[in-house]
Amino acid sequence: MSKKNKPDSRGYVYSTDSNFSFKEEEPNNDTLAPAQQKLRVRLDTRHRAGKAVTLVEKFIGKPDDLEDLGKKLKNFCGTGGSAKDGEIIVQGDQRDKVMQWLLKNGYTQSKKAG
Repeated sequence: MSKKNKPDSRGYVYSTDSNFSFKEEEPNNDTLAPAQQKLRVRLDTRHRAGKAVTLVEKFIGKPDDLEDLGKKLKNFCGTGGSAKDGEIIVQGDQRDKVMQWLLKNGYTQSKKAG
């Protein structure tokens, strides 16, 4: 079997547009200072078989800095988790510990609307 239409590294298979060209986006990922970050901490159980996780959202910066912050938070809480797509996942209900660490290290919490 021929695999003519297999996707490239960006996920494109085929385009009918004769003027189509791949455009590489270079996002401006400069990491903001901790005092300028408006992080949001919340508890989430969706798509996790009822298991609770603490989400830290709205991080603006480089993926390496996100990974580093995630590692520090997971280490402080003594749990596992992950960091990707601008959010940090810490296993369990660790909202109090995460907020304590963030505030102690100069981060601010975004105001909740409502």
